[in-house]
Amino acid sequence: MDLLLRNLFQTLGKSRSVNRLAKKYGLRFGAGRFVAGETIRQAIDAVRKLNGEGRMATLDHLGEFVYSAEEAEQSADMCLRTLDAIADSGVRSNLSLKMTSLGLDIDRELCVANMKRILNRARMHGNFVRIDMEDYAHCQATLDIYRELRREYGNVGIVLQAYLYRTEQDVRELNALRANLRLVKGAYKESPSVAFPEKKDVDENLKRIIRQHLLNGNYAAIASHDEAIVSYAKAFVEERGIGRDAFEFQMLYGIREDLQKRLADEGYRVRVYVPYGIDWFGYFMRRLAERPANVWFVLKNMLK
Repeated sequence: MDLLLRNLFQTLGKSRSVNRLAKKYGLRFGAGRFVAGETIRQAIDAVRKLNGEGRMATLDHLGEFVYSAEEAEQSADMCLRTLDAIADSGVRSNLSLKMTSLGLDIDRELCVANMKRILNRARMHGNFVRIDMEDYAHCQATLDIYRELRREYGNVGIVLQAYLYRTEQDVRELNALRANLRLVKGAYKESPSVAFPEKKDVDENLKRIIRQHLLNGNYAAIASHDEAIVSYAKAFVEERGIGRDAFEFQMLYGIREDLQKRLADEGYRVRVYVPYGIDWFGYFMRRLAERPANVWFVLKNMLK
């Protein structure tokens, strides 16, 4: 049953027509648990609250459904506005973004130009930008652009997904760039020809790449809500004498807040991924696909 629900939500998340319907009804049916709001002001308020509780953030203006150069440039403009809002408010937050929202599927050079605009603004503010990894079809193109940008910019990092067979080699190759990596399990539906189908194998690969990246001496953002993974990372850095300034734990807004607070109280760096914007539906569907038990939370909101 869980597999059927997971497949359903992943399919719905890619539907343009269902996304339009979701925008019409807003966040009232439960997405507000996972999305900080539709406006920059709401997002900044959410980050300020997290900061007050000892947690940092990374803001992401959601925009996966981009079909024209004009829409891609508008999405880039929102990233610039987000960086300005972070600087103006003084909150402790980076920026996260997806390259498809900046025109990757439309024109590679348009995407690169938008990325450079954003990185220049981030550099002006002394801030950092994280490129989110999307599905396997976009993986190589995303890494290629990251490598190109990294030659010019030091304030950019990327995400690698442990469920892909290729990721251990990617970590090895990106060591030459001293890459700042967010290491995650992965949330897209992929073929067994490119991704581990079994959770236990994904978990073991995540542990491997955490070890590999930290031993390379590069900054690691360990992004998991799995207490077994968190405990593994804590034990590993303790055993190897790796300082807490060499890594941080990252989690999603609205998920495992108890663990987030506990880690912050223990003195670990904790950063919360805070998405906002009107194009929230695809992100929301992936959260439900990851853990179909979240559906009951949504149903309760609908009944109210």
